[in-house]
Amino acid sequence: MIFTIPNFISAIRIAAVPLFLWLLFGRDDPAAAGWLFGVLGATDWVDGWLARRLNQVSELGKVLDPIGDRLAVAAAVVGGWISGALPWPIALALVVRETIVSLGALWTAWRIGARIDVRFVGKAATMGVYIAVANFLIYAGTDNAFFGTVAWTFIIPGLILYYVVAFQYVGDVRRAAAAPPASSVSSD
Repeated sequence: MIFTIPNFISAIRIAAVPLFLWLLFGRDDPAAAGWLFGVLGATDWVDGWLARRLNQVSELGKVLDPIGDRLAVAAAVVGGWISGALPWPIALALVVRETIVSLGALWTAWRIGARIDVRFVGKAATMGVYIAVANFLIYAGTDNAFFGTVAWTFIIPGLILYYVVAFQYVGDVRRAAAAPPASSVSSD
């Protein structure tokens, strides 16, 4: 199945990344970019829920969803870092983790022919990062302390979970490398 509601939502999330960057840099409106990023984070959960609920889980969706996550998070983290909305230690920790996971996923697909499935804890970590980064951006655009508090409340556990899943991912890659070709194991 290619033309499904969840795949359409994932495609919209991917297509919204340039709009996010335009809001952040073209309009110099980090609050609007933060709100958009928050919506993109919510659609990440919605597309997976709909795929299961409507029985529209597809191989394309299993590829589009993590691509959408990686692109949106990368744009928000790097954009937030460059714009000064995201504290550099947080941005650096996120960039390092995203680089490791993305390169690992590409290597696993290319060399082993396996795809690493998403774990629930990975989705929870990603949602925490979405919430935190969106709130850092909104805080930068509004200077409302509430958004700064929410950002710091979610980024610490989000980063911890993000790295826990990254270490689980390394184990998944090792298991995929030891398994017969065309296998699939779990991770984020």
